[in-house]
Amino acid sequence: MRIATKLSLVTAACLLAACGGSTQTSTEQHSVCLTRPEALTPQKTRIYSGVVKAAHEIGLGFKTAGQIARIHVREGDYVRQGQLLAELDDADYRLAVEALQIQYDQLEDEVKRTSQLFEQKSVSANDFEKASAGLHQLGVQLRINKNKLDYTKLYAPADGYIRSVGFSAAEMVDAGTSVMTLLDASPLEVSVDIPVEEYQRRGSVIRYNCRASGIAASMPLRFLSVAPKADGNQLYTLELAFTDRPDATLTAGMNVEVEIVSADSTAAHGHTVPLRALFNDGQNACVWVMQGDSTVVKRP
Repeated sequence: MRIATKLSLVTAACLLAACGGSTQTSTEQHSVCLTRPEALTPQKTRIYSGVVKAAHEIGLGFKTAGQIARIHVREGDYVRQGQLLAELDDADYRLAVEALQIQYDQLEDEVKRTSQLFEQKSVSANDFEKASAGLHQLGVQLRINKNKLDYTKLYAPADGYIRSVGFSAAEMVDAGTSVMTLLDASPLEVSVDIPVEEYQRRGSVIRYNCRASGIAASMPLRFLSVAPKADGNQLYTLELAFTDRPDATLTAGMNVEVEIVSADSTAAHGHTVPLRALFNDGQNACVWVMQGDSTVVKRP
């Protein structure tokens, strides 16, 4: 009985010792993601909607009056510089040139004979000068009529698109009347409306860029002008020109996005971190900063 009691005590002691030796303190581990603060770029980019437009709209008309014989273009046609666009009936102008040409040739022969007689002292200097002056005057009239004959043809002064045609064949037009309107496609421009804040920052602009649907490359722009007065919506009209020749698919009337990149002095000394790296400590926003010994400290 005494032996059994001793064995029970020894067994209990061993069990207690075993339980005490297996007790360990567990530490909770958290996964963290490290990131580096990035310096803020000293530039700010803003995007506005703009419209491509022709730099000039040219009203085209004949320099002389007459009846329209033929119109060779329609609205929307693309024309090249020097291309024939329309013609007047030139029958009367052609007859006038032919009649004056005959008179000029006859008088020219007479002046040549008078010159020979003058050299032979058969005619006076006064008669010779009158004949020469008459020939010169008739020559001027002949050139004027030839110019009028040339004016019966209307040519494109530049590459572009025919925006509108206001007359048809057989109609009468006066000299200088606009027969059609040409959109000069050579120097395309971009018009964009900017708010007051952008207008006030116009002196800090670094560059302008333009993007259009269907055109992958960004096209650089240069400043032309800005309206000094706002419209009814408190917007200022900014006019920009393409630095290089724009893409051939870009035409007047297309909508584009204009990027305005300007200097940002407030961001010159700042840094940025992901939003998830911030936490609130009372009324302060703080971040955890990892030290060189792999410990972290809280920093506002």
